[in-house]
Amino acid sequence: MQTFVLEGEFIHMIQLLKVLNWVEHGAMAQEVVMEGLVRYNGEIDYRKRLKVKRGDVVEFDGMKVKVV
Repeated sequence: MQTFVLEGEFIHMIQLLKVLNWVEHGAMAQEVVMEGLVRYNGEIDYRKRLKVKRGDVVEFDGMKVKVV
């Protein structure tokens, strides 16, 4: 599992997916979230504007990141 150091209070889910280079562009990030391919703290979450905060774990396509 990799870690992502959060600067600020939160990062939106689609921004996190782009920053980690798990998707090629924002439209792809929105698509994978809306299709239910992203897990947030172990649960599928369909919210594109979800605020990911420290302590959260995000999973996508066999990859996992903990936000610290």
